[in-house]
Formats: sequence, C-alpha cells, structure tokens
Amino acid sequence: MQLVVGKIGRAHGIRGDVSVEVRTDEPELRLGPGAVLFTDPASVGPLTIESGKVHSGRLLLRFVGVKDRNAAEALRGTLLISEVDPEESPEDPEEYYDHQLIGLDVVLLDGTLVGELTEVVHLPYQDLLTVEKADGTEVLVPFVRQIVPTIDLENQRAVITPPVGLIEPEQAEVARGASAEGEDAEDAEDAEGAEGVEGAEGAEGVEGAEGAAGAKGAEGSE
Repeated sequence: MQLVVGKIGRAHGIRGDVSVEVRTDEPELRLGPGAVLFTDPASVGPLTIESGKVHSGRLLLRFVGVKDRNAAEALRGTLLISEVDPEESPEDPEEYYDHQLIGLDVVLLDGTLVGELTEVVHLPYQDLLTVEKADGTEVLVPFVRQIVPTIDLENQRAVITPPVGLIEPEQAEVARGASAEGEDAEDAEDAEGAEGVEGAEGAEGVEGAEGAAGAKGAEGSE
C-alpha cells in the first residue's frame, strides 16, 4: 500500500535542501534519514533522504544526489510516497492511515447515512474528509473530534456530529432566517419597552408639574 507522506516545496539555501509539506502523522518514521520514497511524477524518484531538520516551523530535507539549489528547485511540487503494509496501523490509536478511512460509511449519531468517505484532504492547518452523498454532491468535513467523534473500523463507519448547514446548506439558511426573526422580535420588544419608559417618565413629569402648581396655589391663598 502506497501513501503520500509529503510534498516538496521550494528550495532552501544553496546546498540542495528543500522544504516539505508534511502529510503524515509519523514524520520521524516516514521522513527520517535513510528512508527511500517513491515519487509522483515517478521520473524523479525514488529519493533517499540524506538528512533533515526543522527550520522556522518547516521541515527541511536533503536527498542523496541533490547537491545544489537548481537540483532542489527541480523537485518542487513532487509528491513523496511511502510503501506501507496494508495491515499496519499507526502507533497512536487516535490516528489512521488514509486507506483505512476511504470507503467508510459516514453516518449521524442516530445512524442516518450521510454518504461515503472518498478522500482525505491534508491541509497545513487540519485534515478534511471528503464525503460523497447519495445525490453525488460532495461535502468537506473537518477531521476533528468535535465533529468526527467516532471512527469504527470494525463496522466500517465514521460517525459525525456536523454543525447546522455543513451537510445541508439550506438548513443554515433556515437557521439564519429564524435567528434574524428572533433579533427583529427582540428589537421590537426593546423599542416598546423604551416607549413605555418614556411614557411613564412623561406622566411623572406632568404629575410633578401639577403638584408644583398646587403648591403655589396654596401659598397664594395663604
């Protein structure tokens, strides 16, 4: 089984180092010195990692035979592929290989089928699960515990708790409409309340004026 574990970025320095976008949860294992990687396109590989280091939060690798900046820049955009035993699982029970996830049924907590998990999209900030629904449309589900609380490999399903509108966008429109109506109602109540307060203050003012007039009248009669 072949897994994409990284993508080569631009050259760094003049001695053949390249930056790498890591696409594996096990970079020490898959991208360590001595690792031999297949490539896409295949014509530039296989590549053997000579050394690696982290610089300013980025992984920098140097490959055997890549000695200068021009050779490194020629590798830009190349996908790095590792050969993995299909029966192998990550050491962390909370982690999964892409091939373990692809093909799972995606369901809600109540068992309602949402669709099939067709791809794992690896982004720098988080992973996304591509889910193909019955009507052929696709949705992207953030692969985080709050939204994907359960991966059940034994029963071949992923349980999700999507926020309103993630799976059915029209639900978000309804929710927004209801929220807007609620805000309008609150604004109307606030306006009525303000008018009531102003009316009460006005009435108190009138009563106060009448009281003052009465006091003057009383003084005059004395």
